[in-house]
Amino acid sequence: MRNARLTLDPAFTVAPVPRRLFGSFVEHMGRCVYTGIFEPEHPTADEDGFRTDVLELVKELGPTVVRYPGGNFVSGFDWEDSVGPREQRPRRIDRAWRSVETNQFGLAEFDAWARKAGTEPMMAVNLGTRGMQDACNLLEYSNHASGTKYSDLRVAHGSTDPFGIKLWCLGNELDGPWQTGHKTAHEYGRLAAETGRAMRQIDPDIELVAVGSSSRSMPTFGAWESTVLELAYDTVDYVSLHAYYQEDDDTRDAGSFLASAVDMDLFIEQVVATADAVRARGKHSKFINLSFDEWNVWYQKRPHHGEGVQPWDVAPRVIEDEYSITDAVVVGTLLNSLLRHSDRVTIGAQAQLVNVIGLLRSEPGGDAWKQSIAHPFEQMRRLATGTVLRVASSSDKYSTTDFGDVDVVDASATYDEDTSTVSLFLANRDLEDSATVTVDLRGFDVSRVVTAKVLAATEGQTRDTTNATGAHDQVGLRPLQDATVTDGVASVVLPPLSWAVVQVAKA
Repeated sequence: MRNARLTLDPAFTVAPVPRRLFGSFVEHMGRCVYTGIFEPEHPTADEDGFRTDVLELVKELGPTVVRYPGGNFVSGFDWEDSVGPREQRPRRIDRAWRSVETNQFGLAEFDAWARKAGTEPMMAVNLGTRGMQDACNLLEYSNHASGTKYSDLRVAHGSTDPFGIKLWCLGNELDGPWQTGHKTAHEYGRLAAETGRAMRQIDPDIELVAVGSSSRSMPTFGAWESTVLELAYDTVDYVSLHAYYQEDDDTRDAGSFLASAVDMDLFIEQVVATADAVRARGKHSKFINLSFDEWNVWYQKRPHHGEGVQPWDVAPRVIEDEYSITDAVVVGTLLNSLLRHSDRVTIGAQAQLVNVIGLLRSEPGGDAWKQSIAHPFEQMRRLATGTVLRVASSSDKYSTTDFGDVDVVDASATYDEDTSTVSLFLANRDLEDSATVTVDLRGFDVSRVVTAKVLAATEGQTRDTTNATGAHDQVGLRPLQDATVTDGVASVVLPPLSWAVVQVAKA
Protein backbone atom coordinates (compact mmCIF):
# COMPACT_ATOMS: atom_id res chain seq x y z
CA MET A 1 0.00 0.00 0.00
CA ARG A 2 1.31 3.44 -0.99
CA ASN A 3 0.63 6.51 1.15
CA ALA A 4 0.20 10.24 0.70
CA ARG A 5 -0.80 13.04 3.03
CA LEU A 6 -2.34 16.29 1.80
CA THR A 7 -3.05 19.44 3.80
CA LEU A 8 -5.49 22.10 2.62
CA ASP A 9 -6.54 25.38 4.22
CA PRO A 10 -9.04 28.02 3.00
CA ALA A 11 -6.46 30.75 3.63
CA PHE A 12 -3.99 29.28 1.14
CA THR A 13 -5.31 29.66 -2.38
CA VAL A 14 -4.01 29.92 -5.94
CA ALA A 15 -6.72 31.81 -7.82
CA PRO A 16 -10.41 31.70 -8.67
CA VAL A 17 -11.05 28.78 -11.03
CA PRO A 18 -10.69 30.21 -14.58
CA ARG A 19 -13.70 28.88 -16.49
CA ARG A 20 -11.81 29.15 -19.80
CA LEU A 21 -9.34 26.58 -18.51
CA PHE A 22 -11.68 23.79 -19.60
CA GLY A 23 -11.60 24.40 -23.34
CA SER A 24 -11.08 22.30 -26.43
CA PHE A 25 -10.05 22.64 -30.06
CA VAL A 26 -11.69 22.13 -33.47
CA GLU A 27 -9.31 22.11 -36.43
CA HIS A 28 -10.00 21.47 -40.10
CA MET A 29 -7.95 18.32 -39.85
CA GLY A 30 -8.95 14.75 -40.61
CA ARG A 31 -12.48 14.02 -39.42
CA CYS A 32 -12.74 16.58 -36.64
CA VAL A 33 -15.14 18.78 -38.62
CA TYR A 34 -16.45 16.59 -41.44
CA THR A 35 -18.21 13.49 -40.03
CA GLY A 36 -17.20 14.79 -36.60
CA ILE A 37 -19.30 17.81 -35.69
CA PHE A 38 -20.72 18.34 -39.21
CA GLU A 39 -22.35 15.65 -41.33
CA PRO A 40 -25.52 16.80 -43.13
CA GLU A 41 -26.29 13.25 -44.33
CA HIS A 42 -26.18 11.74 -40.83
CA PRO A 43 -29.50 10.46 -39.39
CA THR A 44 -29.14 12.81 -36.40
CA ALA A 45 -28.16 15.91 -38.42
CA ASP A 46 -30.13 19.08 -37.66
CA GLU A 47 -31.15 21.84 -40.07
CA ASP A 48 -27.58 23.18 -40.06
CA GLY A 49 -25.98 19.82 -40.79
CA PHE A 50 -24.62 19.45 -37.24
CA ARG A 51 -24.58 15.94 -35.77
CA THR A 52 -26.88 16.24 -32.78
CA ASP A 53 -25.54 13.00 -31.26
CA VAL A 54 -22.08 14.58 -31.16
CA LEU A 55 -23.53 17.92 -30.08
CA GLU A 56 -25.23 16.33 -27.08
CA LEU A 57 -21.95 14.72 -26.02
CA VAL A 58 -20.20 18.07 -26.43
CA LYS A 59 -22.80 19.68 -24.18
CA GLU A 60 -22.18 17.00 -21.56
CA LEU A 61 -18.43 17.62 -21.72
CA GLY A 62 -19.11 21.34 -21.60
CA PRO A 63 -15.94 22.87 -23.09
CA THR A 64 -16.08 26.52 -22.10
CA VAL A 65 -14.04 27.75 -25.06
CA VAL A 66 -13.22 26.14 -28.42
CA ARG A 67 -10.26 27.20 -30.53
CA TYR A 68 -10.81 27.28 -34.33
CA PRO A 69 -9.90 26.66 -37.24
CA GLY A 70 -6.35 25.51 -36.41
CA GLY A 71 -3.73 24.46 -35.70
CA ASN A 72 -1.39 24.03 -38.64
CA PHE A 73 -4.37 24.36 -40.97
CA VAL A 74 -4.80 28.06 -40.20
CA SER A 75 -1.37 29.01 -41.59
CA GLY A 76 -2.64 28.40 -45.13
CA PHE A 77 -6.30 29.32 -44.59
CA ASP A 78 -8.02 31.94 -46.74
CA TRP A 79 -11.01 32.79 -44.58
CA GLU A 80 -12.96 34.26 -47.50
CA ASP A 81 -13.25 30.76 -48.97
CA SER A 82 -15.35 29.65 -46.01
CA VAL A 83 -18.13 32.27 -46.16
CA GLY A 84 -21.11 32.92 -48.42
CA PRO A 85 -23.26 30.43 -50.34
CA ARG A 86 -21.84 26.94 -49.93
CA GLU A 87 -22.27 26.08 -53.60
CA GLN A 88 -19.93 28.94 -54.46
CA ARG A 89 -17.17 28.08 -52.00
CA PRO A 90 -13.98 26.73 -53.59
CA ARG A 91 -12.26 23.45 -52.79
CA ARG A 92 -8.69 24.14 -51.70
CA ILE A 93 -5.50 22.20 -51.06
CA ASP A 94 -4.66 21.99 -47.36
CA ARG A 95 -0.86 21.90 -47.30
CA ALA A 96 -0.66 21.20 -43.58
CA TRP A 97 -2.36 17.80 -43.72
CA ARG A 98 -2.12 17.09 -47.48
CA SER A 99 -5.87 16.84 -47.89
CA VAL A 100 -8.61 18.73 -49.72
CA GLU A 101 -10.70 21.29 -47.85
CA THR A 102 -14.25 21.65 -49.22
CA ASN A 103 -15.09 24.77 -47.17
CA GLN A 104 -18.63 23.48 -46.64
CA PHE A 105 -18.15 24.29 -42.96
CA GLY A 106 -16.86 27.80 -42.33
CA LEU A 107 -17.06 30.86 -40.11
CA ALA A 108 -20.85 31.21 -39.96
CA GLU A 109 -21.28 27.49 -39.40
CA PHE A 110 -18.75 27.53 -36.57
CA ASP A 111 -20.47 30.52 -34.97
CA ALA A 112 -23.84 28.74 -35.17
CA TRP A 113 -22.37 25.48 -33.84
CA ALA A 114 -20.61 27.25 -30.94
CA ARG A 115 -23.87 28.92 -29.93
CA LYS A 116 -25.70 25.59 -29.94
CA ALA A 117 -22.87 23.98 -27.98
CA GLY A 118 -22.89 26.83 -25.45
CA THR A 119 -19.18 27.53 -25.84
CA GLU A 120 -17.07 30.63 -26.46
CA PRO A 121 -15.24 30.77 -29.80
CA MET A 122 -11.50 31.39 -29.91
CA MET A 123 -10.45 32.35 -33.44
CA ALA A 124 -6.97 31.97 -34.93
CA VAL A 125 -5.79 34.23 -37.76
CA ASN A 126 -3.43 33.23 -40.57
CA LEU A 127 -0.02 34.81 -40.03
CA GLY A 128 1.69 32.15 -42.14
CA THR A 129 0.74 32.94 -45.74
CA ARG A 130 -1.18 36.12 -44.90
CA GLY A 131 -0.86 38.97 -42.45
CA MET A 132 -2.13 42.15 -40.81
CA GLN A 133 -4.64 43.32 -43.42
CA ASP A 134 -6.34 39.95 -43.77
CA ALA A 135 -6.58 39.59 -39.98
CA CYS A 136 -8.22 43.01 -39.81
CA ASN A 137 -10.63 42.10 -42.61
CA LEU A 138 -11.60 38.92 -40.78
CA LEU A 139 -12.15 40.85 -37.54
CA GLU A 140 -14.29 43.42 -39.36
CA TYR A 141 -16.36 40.64 -40.96
CA SER A 142 -16.81 38.91 -37.59
CA ASN A 143 -17.34 41.72 -35.11
CA HIS A 144 -18.29 45.01 -36.81
CA ALA A 145 -22.04 45.62 -36.83
CA SER A 146 -22.65 46.93 -40.34
CA GLY A 147 -22.02 49.78 -42.77
CA THR A 148 -18.56 48.73 -43.96
CA LYS A 149 -17.31 46.45 -46.72
CA TYR A 150 -16.72 43.29 -44.71
CA SER A 151 -19.47 43.73 -42.12
CA ASP A 152 -21.99 44.28 -44.91
CA LEU A 153 -20.62 41.19 -46.64
CA ARG A 154 -21.41 39.17 -43.51
CA VAL A 155 -24.92 40.62 -43.42
CA ALA A 156 -25.37 39.79 -47.11
CA HIS A 157 -24.32 36.23 -46.30
CA GLY A 158 -27.19 35.96 -43.84
CA SER A 159 -25.54 36.75 -40.48
CA THR A 160 -27.20 40.00 -39.43
CA ASP A 161 -25.71 40.00 -35.93
CA PRO A 162 -21.94 40.17 -35.46
CA PHE A 163 -20.24 37.03 -34.18
CA GLY A 164 -18.73 39.01 -31.30
CA ILE A 165 -15.53 36.95 -31.00
CA LYS A 166 -13.33 38.24 -28.18
CA LEU A 167 -10.44 35.75 -28.10
CA TRP A 168 -7.99 35.82 -31.05
CA CYS A 169 -4.81 33.80 -31.61
CA LEU A 170 -2.16 35.65 -33.60
CA GLY A 171 -1.13 32.66 -35.71
CA ASN A 172 -0.14 29.13 -34.77
CA GLU A 173 3.20 27.42 -33.99
CA LEU A 174 5.23 29.75 -36.19
CA ASP A 175 8.33 28.71 -34.23
CA GLY A 176 8.11 25.31 -35.94
CA PRO A 177 9.90 24.54 -39.25
CA TRP A 178 6.89 22.38 -40.23
CA GLN A 179 4.61 25.44 -40.17
CA THR A 180 3.67 27.14 -43.42
CA GLY A 181 5.22 30.59 -43.04
CA HIS A 182 7.70 29.55 -40.31
CA LYS A 183 9.40 32.64 -38.88
CA THR A 184 12.18 33.64 -36.57
CA ALA A 185 11.15 35.01 -33.19
CA HIS A 186 12.00 38.54 -34.28
CA GLU A 187 10.02 38.24 -37.53
CA TYR A 188 7.02 36.85 -35.72
CA GLY A 189 7.19 39.27 -32.78
CA ARG A 190 7.13 42.27 -35.13
CA LEU A 191 4.24 40.82 -37.12
CA ALA A 192 2.24 39.92 -34.01
CA ALA A 193 2.71 43.38 -32.53
CA GLU A 194 1.73 45.15 -35.75
CA THR A 195 -1.25 42.89 -36.37
CA GLY A 196 -2.48 43.12 -32.79
CA ARG A 197 -2.29 46.91 -32.72
CA ALA A 198 -4.22 47.16 -35.99
CA MET A 199 -6.89 44.72 -34.80
CA ARG A 200 -7.37 46.70 -31.58
CA GLN A 201 -8.04 49.81 -33.63
CA ILE A 202 -11.10 47.98 -34.98
CA ASP A 203 -12.20 46.37 -31.71
CA PRO A 204 -10.40 47.57 -28.56
CA ASP A 205 -12.09 44.93 -26.40
CA ILE A 206 -10.56 41.84 -28.01
CA GLU A 207 -8.03 39.66 -26.19
CA LEU A 208 -4.92 38.54 -28.07
CA VAL A 209 -2.78 35.42 -27.75
CA ALA A 210 0.82 35.47 -29.03
CA VAL A 211 2.40 32.27 -30.33
CA GLY A 212 4.71 30.68 -27.79
CA SER A 213 6.82 27.55 -28.11
CA SER A 214 5.30 24.45 -29.73
CA SER A 215 6.87 22.36 -26.96
CA ARG A 216 9.41 22.68 -24.16
CA SER A 217 11.83 20.62 -26.26
CA MET A 218 12.01 23.17 -29.09
CA PRO A 219 15.60 24.41 -29.59
CA THR A 220 14.33 28.01 -29.46
CA PHE A 221 12.28 27.53 -26.28
CA GLY A 222 12.73 30.39 -23.84
CA ALA A 223 14.58 32.60 -26.31
CA TRP A 224 11.47 32.58 -28.52
CA GLU A 225 9.16 33.76 -25.73
CA SER A 226 11.64 36.38 -24.59
CA THR A 227 12.10 37.91 -28.05
CA VAL A 228 8.41 37.80 -28.99
CA LEU A 229 7.33 39.42 -25.73
CA GLU A 230 10.03 42.08 -25.93
CA LEU A 231 8.39 43.15 -29.20
CA ALA A 232 4.71 42.55 -28.43
CA TYR A 233 4.33 42.81 -24.64
CA ASP A 234 2.11 45.89 -24.65
CA THR A 235 -0.09 44.47 -27.43
CA VAL A 236 -0.89 40.92 -26.31
CA ASP A 237 -2.64 39.49 -23.27
CA TYR A 238 -1.46 35.88 -23.40
CA VAL A 239 1.35 33.73 -24.70
CA SER A 240 0.51 30.20 -25.85
CA LEU A 241 1.97 26.83 -24.85
CA HIS A 242 1.53 23.52 -26.69
CA ALA A 243 2.46 20.07 -25.40
CA TYR A 244 1.67 16.47 -26.31
CA TYR A 245 2.68 13.39 -24.35
CA GLN A 246 2.92 9.69 -25.18
CA GLU A 247 4.07 6.41 -23.76
CA ASP A 248 6.95 5.00 -25.77
CA ASP A 249 5.60 1.82 -27.36
CA ASP A 250 9.13 0.47 -27.73
CA THR A 251 10.22 0.76 -24.12
CA ARG A 252 6.79 0.90 -22.44
CA ASP A 253 8.21 3.40 -19.98
CA ALA A 254 4.92 3.79 -18.18
CA GLY A 255 6.46 5.47 -15.16
CA SER A 256 7.75 8.47 -17.10
CA PHE A 257 4.54 8.71 -19.11
CA LEU A 258 2.45 8.74 -15.95
CA ALA A 259 4.66 11.59 -14.70
CA SER A 260 4.00 13.77 -17.77
CA ALA A 261 2.49 16.45 -15.55
CA VAL A 262 5.96 17.05 -14.13
CA ASP A 263 7.01 18.25 -17.57
CA MET A 264 3.86 20.37 -17.88
CA ASP A 265 4.57 21.95 -14.46
CA LEU A 266 8.11 22.85 -15.56
CA PHE A 267 6.94 24.18 -18.92
CA ILE A 268 4.41 26.50 -17.30
CA GLU A 269 6.80 27.71 -14.60
CA GLN A 270 9.57 28.43 -17.10
CA VAL A 271 7.28 30.42 -19.41
CA VAL A 272 5.97 32.39 -16.44
CA ALA A 273 9.56 33.16 -15.39
CA THR A 274 10.46 34.29 -18.91
CA ALA A 275 7.37 36.49 -19.25
CA ASP A 276 7.99 38.07 -15.86
CA ALA A 277 11.63 38.75 -16.74
CA VAL A 278 10.47 40.65 -19.83
CA ARG A 279 7.97 42.50 -17.64
CA ALA A 280 10.77 43.56 -15.28
CA ARG A 281 13.15 44.62 -18.07
CA GLY A 282 10.46 46.61 -19.83
CA LYS A 283 9.07 48.12 -16.61
CA HIS A 284 5.60 46.95 -17.64
CA SER A 285 2.77 47.05 -15.13
CA LYS A 286 0.57 44.24 -16.45
CA PHE A 287 1.26 40.52 -16.27
CA ILE A 288 1.12 38.25 -19.31
CA ASN A 289 -1.05 35.21 -18.68
CA LEU A 290 -0.72 31.83 -20.37
CA SER A 291 -2.99 30.11 -22.86
CA PHE A 292 -2.27 26.36 -22.91
CA ASP A 293 -4.31 26.04 -26.08
CA GLU A 294 -3.05 22.69 -27.36
CA TRP A 295 -2.39 19.77 -25.07
CA ASN A 296 -3.22 16.08 -24.88
CA VAL A 297 -1.87 12.56 -25.14
CA TRP A 298 -0.83 11.93 -28.75
CA TYR A 299 1.01 8.83 -29.96
CA GLN A 300 3.14 10.57 -32.56
CA LYS A 301 5.31 7.51 -33.20
CA ARG A 302 2.32 5.53 -34.42
CA PRO A 303 1.06 5.88 -38.03
CA HIS A 304 -0.69 9.21 -38.45
CA HIS A 305 -3.00 8.06 -41.21
CA GLY A 306 -5.60 5.30 -41.27
CA GLU A 307 -5.67 2.40 -43.67
CA GLY A 308 -6.25 3.40 -47.30
CA VAL A 309 -5.69 7.15 -46.81
CA GLN A 310 -4.24 8.86 -49.88
CA PRO A 311 -2.84 12.37 -50.36
CA TRP A 312 -5.53 14.93 -51.16
CA ASP A 313 -8.44 12.94 -49.71
CA VAL A 314 -11.34 14.82 -48.16
CA ALA A 315 -11.56 14.38 -44.37
CA PRO A 316 -9.14 11.41 -44.16
CA ARG A 317 -8.68 9.36 -41.02
CA VAL A 318 -5.79 11.20 -39.39
CA ILE A 319 -4.32 10.48 -35.91
CA GLU A 320 -7.46 8.84 -34.54
CA ASP A 321 -5.87 7.56 -31.35
CA GLU A 322 -7.97 5.29 -29.14
CA TYR A 323 -7.37 6.21 -25.51
CA SER A 324 -6.84 3.77 -22.68
CA ILE A 325 -7.22 3.76 -18.92
CA THR A 326 -3.54 4.73 -18.67
CA ASP A 327 -4.10 7.70 -20.99
CA ALA A 328 -7.10 8.85 -18.93
CA VAL A 329 -5.05 8.85 -15.72
CA VAL A 330 -2.34 10.93 -17.44
CA VAL A 331 -4.93 13.40 -18.74
CA GLY A 332 -6.27 13.74 -15.20
CA THR A 333 -2.81 14.68 -13.93
CA LEU A 334 -2.34 17.18 -16.78
CA LEU A 335 -5.62 18.82 -15.77
CA ASN A 336 -4.30 18.90 -12.21
CA SER A 337 -1.22 20.73 -13.45
CA LEU A 338 -3.31 23.36 -15.22
CA LEU A 339 -5.45 23.84 -12.13
CA ARG A 340 -2.41 24.17 -9.87
CA HIS A 341 -1.14 27.00 -12.09
CA SER A 342 -4.47 28.75 -12.57
CA ASP A 343 -3.11 32.04 -11.29
CA ARG A 344 -1.33 32.37 -14.66
CA VAL A 345 -2.78 29.70 -16.95
CA THR A 346 -6.25 31.08 -17.54
CA ILE A 347 -7.08 29.48 -20.92
CA GLY A 348 -6.77 25.82 -21.86
CA ALA A 349 -7.73 23.82 -24.95
CA GLN A 350 -7.47 20.04 -24.95
CA ALA A 351 -6.77 19.05 -28.54
CA GLN A 352 -8.94 17.99 -30.20
CA LEU A 353 -12.66 17.68 -29.60
CA VAL A 354 -13.72 14.90 -31.99
CA ASN A 355 -11.91 12.03 -33.75
CA VAL A 356 -8.49 13.65 -34.23
CA ILE A 357 -6.75 12.77 -30.94
CA GLY A 358 -10.27 13.41 -29.73
CA LEU A 359 -12.14 13.50 -26.47
CA LEU A 360 -15.02 12.11 -28.52
CA ARG A 361 -15.20 9.63 -31.39
CA SER A 362 -17.77 9.27 -34.14
CA GLU A 363 -18.29 7.11 -37.20
CA PRO A 364 -19.66 8.38 -40.53
CA GLY A 365 -23.35 7.58 -40.57
CA GLY A 366 -22.89 5.72 -37.29
CA ASP A 367 -22.61 6.25 -33.57
CA ALA A 368 -20.64 8.59 -31.32
CA TRP A 369 -19.12 8.06 -27.88
CA LYS A 370 -16.80 9.42 -25.21
CA GLN A 371 -13.21 8.29 -25.09
CA SER A 372 -11.64 7.44 -21.74
CA ILE A 373 -9.90 10.81 -21.54
CA ALA A 374 -13.25 12.63 -21.68
CA HIS A 375 -14.18 11.58 -18.16
CA PRO A 376 -11.54 13.48 -16.13
CA PHE A 377 -12.15 16.53 -18.33
CA GLU A 378 -15.92 16.46 -17.81
CA GLN A 379 -15.70 15.88 -14.07
CA MET A 380 -13.21 18.67 -13.50
CA ARG A 381 -15.14 21.07 -15.70
CA ARG A 382 -18.28 20.33 -13.66
CA LEU A 383 -16.86 20.11 -10.16
CA ALA A 384 -13.81 22.42 -10.06
CA THR A 385 -15.63 25.55 -8.88
CA GLY A 386 -14.86 28.47 -6.63
CA THR A 387 -11.20 28.85 -5.72
CA VAL A 388 -8.18 26.67 -6.43
CA LEU A 389 -6.45 25.60 -3.22
CA ARG A 390 -2.75 25.18 -2.62
CA VAL A 391 -2.03 21.55 -1.86
CA ALA A 392 0.74 20.77 0.60
CA SER A 393 1.66 17.20 -0.27
CA SER A 394 3.81 14.49 1.23
CA SER A 395 3.69 11.36 -0.92
CA ASP A 396 5.58 8.14 -1.38
CA LYS A 397 7.81 8.30 -4.46
CA TYR A 398 8.56 6.10 -7.43
CA SER A 399 11.50 6.23 -9.81
CA THR A 400 11.20 7.36 -13.43
CA THR A 401 13.67 7.43 -16.30
CA ASP A 402 12.88 10.99 -17.35
CA PHE A 403 12.07 12.82 -14.12
CA GLY A 404 13.83 10.99 -11.31
CA ASP A 405 11.74 10.36 -8.18
CA VAL A 406 8.11 11.45 -8.58
CA ASP A 407 5.11 11.52 -6.21
CA VAL A 408 2.95 8.43 -6.50
CA VAL A 409 -0.16 10.51 -5.76
CA ASP A 410 -0.85 13.62 -7.84
CA ALA A 411 -3.49 16.07 -6.62
CA SER A 412 -5.33 19.32 -7.07
CA ALA A 413 -8.24 20.79 -5.13
CA THR A 414 -10.87 23.55 -5.17
CA TYR A 415 -13.15 25.13 -2.59
CA ASP A 416 -16.58 26.51 -3.37
CA GLU A 417 -17.47 28.86 -0.52
CA ASP A 418 -21.09 29.20 -1.68
CA THR A 419 -21.72 25.48 -1.15
CA SER A 420 -18.99 24.84 1.46
CA THR A 421 -17.67 22.05 -0.77
CA VAL A 422 -14.09 20.91 -1.22
CA SER A 423 -13.39 19.00 -4.46
CA LEU A 424 -10.34 16.73 -4.57
CA PHE A 425 -8.89 15.48 -7.86
CA LEU A 426 -6.52 12.59 -7.21
CA ALA A 427 -4.42 10.20 -9.28
CA ASN A 428 -2.55 7.08 -8.18
CA ARG A 429 0.35 6.56 -10.61
CA ASP A 430 1.37 3.19 -9.20
CA LEU A 431 0.64 0.34 -11.61
CA GLU A 432 0.43 -2.37 -8.95
CA ASP A 433 -0.39 -0.96 -5.51
CA SER A 434 -3.32 0.92 -4.04
CA ALA A 435 -2.66 4.26 -2.35
CA THR A 436 -4.14 5.59 0.88
CA VAL A 437 -4.55 9.37 0.75
CA THR A 438 -5.13 11.24 4.00
CA VAL A 439 -6.37 14.81 3.58
CA ASP A 440 -6.28 17.29 6.46
CA LEU A 441 -9.36 19.50 5.99
CA ARG A 442 -9.69 20.81 9.53
CA GLY A 443 -9.67 24.39 8.28
CA PHE A 444 -12.98 23.68 6.57
CA ASP A 445 -16.32 22.88 8.14
CA VAL A 446 -16.83 19.60 6.26
CA SER A 447 -18.17 16.33 7.61
CA ARG A 448 -19.62 14.21 4.78
CA VAL A 449 -18.66 12.79 1.41
CA VAL A 450 -20.91 14.17 -1.33
CA THR A 451 -19.32 12.50 -4.37
CA ALA A 452 -16.69 9.82 -4.76
CA LYS A 453 -15.98 8.41 -8.22
CA VAL A 454 -13.00 6.60 -9.69
CA LEU A 455 -11.70 5.64 -13.13
CA ALA A 456 -9.66 2.43 -12.97
CA ALA A 457 -9.48 -1.03 -14.47
CA THR A 458 -12.28 -3.38 -13.47
CA GLU A 459 -12.20 -7.17 -13.44
CA GLY A 460 -11.02 -8.55 -16.77
CA GLN A 461 -9.59 -5.22 -17.94
CA THR A 462 -5.99 -4.09 -18.38
CA ARG A 463 -4.48 -0.65 -18.35
CA ASP A 464 -4.74 -0.68 -22.16
CA THR A 465 -8.54 -1.10 -22.22
CA THR A 466 -10.32 1.53 -24.36
CA ASN A 467 -13.79 2.57 -25.44
CA ALA A 468 -14.50 1.69 -29.07
CA THR A 469 -17.24 1.08 -31.61
CA GLY A 470 -19.76 -1.28 -30.02
CA ALA A 471 -18.11 -0.95 -26.61
CA HIS A 472 -18.63 2.69 -25.64
CA ASP A 473 -18.67 2.30 -21.88
CA GLN A 474 -15.85 -0.09 -21.06
CA VAL A 475 -13.88 2.75 -19.46
CA GLY A 476 -15.70 5.24 -17.29
CA LEU A 477 -16.37 6.33 -13.75
CA ARG A 478 -17.74 4.09 -11.02
CA PRO A 479 -18.46 4.67 -7.33
CA LEU A 480 -15.41 4.84 -5.08
CA GLN A 481 -16.32 3.05 -1.89
CA ASP A 482 -13.23 3.81 0.17
CA ALA A 483 -13.79 7.52 0.86
CA THR A 484 -14.68 8.85 4.30
CA VAL A 485 -14.33 12.04 6.36
CA THR A 486 -14.02 12.04 10.15
CA ASP A 487 -13.23 15.03 12.40
CA GLY A 488 -12.16 17.11 9.43
CA VAL A 489 -9.81 14.49 7.99
CA ALA A 490 -10.68 12.69 4.76
CA SER A 491 -9.35 9.24 3.95
CA VAL A 492 -9.40 7.90 0.38
CA VAL A 493 -8.08 4.58 -0.92
CA LEU A 494 -7.21 4.77 -4.60
CA PRO A 495 -6.95 1.57 -6.67
CA PRO A 496 -3.76 1.00 -8.66
CA LEU A 497 -3.47 3.23 -11.73
CA SER A 498 -6.54 5.34 -11.11
CA TRP A 499 -7.98 8.84 -11.25
CA ALA A 500 -10.67 9.92 -8.81
CA VAL A 501 -12.82 12.86 -7.76
CA VAL A 502 -13.96 13.18 -4.16
CA GLN A 503 -16.19 15.98 -2.89
CA VAL A 504 -16.71 16.69 0.80
CA ALA A 505 -19.06 19.25 2.32
CA LYS A 506 -20.96 20.35 5.42
CA ALA A 507 -23.42 17.97 7.03
